[in-house]
Amino acid sequence: MTLTSADSHSGGPRTATVIAAIRHRLATRALGPGQRLPSIRALAAAMGVSPATVVEAYDRLAAEGVIRARRGSGFYVADSALPPLALAGSESRRPRAIDPFWVSRQSLDADVTTLTPGCGWLPATWMPQDALRRAIRSLARRDGPVLSDYGGTRGSAALRRVLQARLAGLGIDAFSEQLLLTASGTQAIDLICRMLLRPGDTVLVDDPCYFNFLALLRAHQARIVSVPMTSTGPDIAEFEAVLAAERPRLYITNSGLHNPTGATLSLQTAHRLLNAAAAHDMTIIEDDIYGDFEPEPSPRLAALDGLRRVILIGSFSKTLSASVRSGYIAARPDWIEPLIDLQIATGFGGPGQFAAETLAQVLTGGSYRKHIEELRVRLARARPRVAARLQRVGITPWLMPRGGFHLWCRLPEGCAATDIAQAALADDVVLAPGNVFSAAQSAGAMMRFNVAHCEDARIMAALERAMT
Repeated sequence: MTLTSADSHSGGPRTATVIAAIRHRLATRALGPGQRLPSIRALAAAMGVSPATVVEAYDRLAAEGVIRARRGSGFYVADSALPPLALAGSESRRPRAIDPFWVSRQSLDADVTTLTPGCGWLPATWMPQDALRRAIRSLARRDGPVLSDYGGTRGSAALRRVLQARLAGLGIDAFSEQLLLTASGTQAIDLICRMLLRPGDTVLVDDPCYFNFLALLRAHQARIVSVPMTSTGPDIAEFEAVLAAERPRLYITNSGLHNPTGATLSLQTAHRLLNAAAAHDMTIIEDDIYGDFEPEPSPRLAALDGLRRVILIGSFSKTLSASVRSGYIAARPDWIEPLIDLQIATGFGGPGQFAAETLAQVLTGGSYRKHIEELRVRLARARPRVAARLQRVGITPWLMPRGGFHLWCRLPEGCAATDIAQAALADDVVLAPGNVFSAAQSAGAMMRFNVAHCEDARIMAALERAMT
């Protein structure tokens, strides 16, 4: 860790300036509990002050309990020095209607009377509940660790074997040592960010992108930059320019069907994207959570790259169950090992054995393929039907996706998505305004709709009232 005069706050006595610089590094998590501070001479030279000034600053901070001295070793950050990390405090507070947590909170807390066309999952009645019940009954009859013990550090061997076969079908050769089960897809991304990012690192996202990418990156105090999304992937010329100018450490995107736009990555864009990432030494997280909704697989960055700089993650919460959860990571073996340690440190392992074995049974039981085929047909019928209803009230889809349940739509001229979303709450309708998905706040006239939750006629009536 290096402190320089750039970290200081001007205008105060020199001792106060040194103290302010250290507090700033604590607040931004650049200094963590137990970490050693620079030596008195090193910090004095870096900040252009006398050693006596640094001694006085360290003594004051030690008296407050912020740091502590170890005889013959130096000064260290105290375990209790850091204040709680409040996500809202990591940036200027946004209006709640465009906060990335707004849609999630509204949707997750909705009761049975609330309509949720802005949510990001399928109705419970669309999920394979009979198959889940059969798997749970089968596991409940077992004796031994599946009902009570922690699982192994890599997760269920049965579920990892299923994953290997599924990934092979996408052209991704992942050996056993390249797979790690996690508690969810979100936890998979969180672990990777913990491994790769430090506060202030630059991360690239699509604009728009899944809003929880933005929330999670802000929790890690990353600097977020974005590139416009097109129907065939990120605007590749802009993508290359941003990499050259910003040097992002990481890029996070969806493969298969993009959230929220429904776009599909083209092979040409995928090749240029990977070439640019290699030229600028950037790692890619490819979230494949919607892949099973595709009628035919589109290019996967992980397949083209061979899991060298691309990390593939996913889960089964959108296709099987958001209650019986498990995510996964497919990556280089030398990255899996530190990720295992991080998962032990932060959660003492991934999904429980019961959840993982339940999913493995459903995935291998023969009913999953039929379930997915039925979902694709059902959604293929719902998308044009809902699009037509939206168009009748003046809302136009940006494109018609090849699969999945999202429609990314443009509102009529003069309509603000945040105002409409707020107004619709009076009718117990939860919508997803565009700017919750946009790091650049460029989607104020856009809105994401979940076609599986748009069948109730009250939704269109609420939209019409909100837009007048």
